[in-house]
Amino acid sequence: MADVMTKDFQDTKIDLLYLSEPDMIKAGVNDVKACTSCMEELLVTLDKGDYLMGGENGNSHGTMITFPDNPIFPNMPKSGPDRRFMAMPAYVGGETDMAGMKWYGSNVENREKGLPRSILMVMLNDKDTGAPLSLMSANLLSAYRTSGIPGAGVKNLAVKDAKVLGIVGPGVINITAIETFAALRPTLDTLKIKGRGKASIDRCIEFVKENLPQFKTIKVVDTLEECVRDSDILSFATSTAMGMDRSQYPFVKEEWIKPGALFCVPGSCDFSDEFICSGKAKLVCDNIKLYEAWAEEYPYPTYNQIYIPGCLWLDLVHDGKLSKDKIINLGAILAGKEEGRTSDDEIIIYSVGGMPVEDVAWGKKCYEKALELGIGTKLNLWDKPYLF
Repeated sequence: MADVMTKDFQDTKIDLLYLSEPDMIKAGVNDVKACTSCMEELLVTLDKGDYLMGGENGNSHGTMITFPDNPIFPNMPKSGPDRRFMAMPAYVGGETDMAGMKWYGSNVENREKGLPRSILMVMLNDKDTGAPLSLMSANLLSAYRTSGIPGAGVKNLAVKDAKVLGIVGPGVINITAIETFAALRPTLDTLKIKGRGKASIDRCIEFVKENLPQFKTIKVVDTLEECVRDSDILSFATSTAMGMDRSQYPFVKEEWIKPGALFCVPGSCDFSDEFICSGKAKLVCDNIKLYEAWAEEYPYPTYNQIYIPGCLWLDLVHDGKLSKDKIINLGAILAGKEEGRTSDDEIIIYSVGGMPVEDVAWGKKCYEKALELGIGTKLNLWDKPYLF
């Protein structure tokens, strides 16, 4: 033991790079084309299985703290909409080859204080020693990787001459989605917006007018039907409280859907079981193993707990109504193992669950760019560890 303690190690100094939100912008966190390319690479890595997330199954979305409705301790927070803390660890193989974790707290009441609902950070770590490499502001990182995954869907699955984009839920996620989709489909010239609050709709319109002049027509619609009809691409980024009955989810009728439409769904959106099982739409997801993990972790029917469509699809597999081989990973399509769009009339539903592997992959790209440009603040952990 004494020999170990007195051994002369050459270099035990550990520094990490802190990246603020302005630093992240300088490092290109909002480069939508680069982010989409990163997410394409990641999706192929996921399909190969070269990754790990939390839980015994290695596919858990994360670990969450929620609060009781009536806490017995005076300082303990009380339950509220989207009120939680969440830790989301991951390792990504392939070219990323990095470990890390996203950590955040969320509270809808933040908006009354002029703050985002969720405040997020990402830590990147050396995969061998566990040493921290970078601690970075992650609100923009999370938003742009969240739109980069649907972006990979639009790039590879949407009709080439798509002109009309319909969004349901004009919050941060769909604002970055509009920006991403516009870059990937310059033919888009009409935007339809279905929202619940005037403030969010106005913010969305202001962003589009300032940054995306390719949209010559912007329409605010009153009904879901108006948004869906005639849209070539649709993005649903509405949130619903967990544990709600699926009757609370936005419901899309088959007769509203334009032939060839692509649905990108990182939020709540429902279709009839008959339509899903009929084969009239191709069913694509980001990573089927995520939905299998949710099915293990939440009681059946999982779709009543987690509103992402892939959970409905696995519920239907459980019921014997749908064959599991009808659900295709986008990564398998990108790798050439499965067929993508087969005609301009094919309807495609793309289920997007959101995973910490995405934060780690895009976070590493931003970290590397920051190092290249000399961005960020170096923080010293230690020169030599006091104990080891």
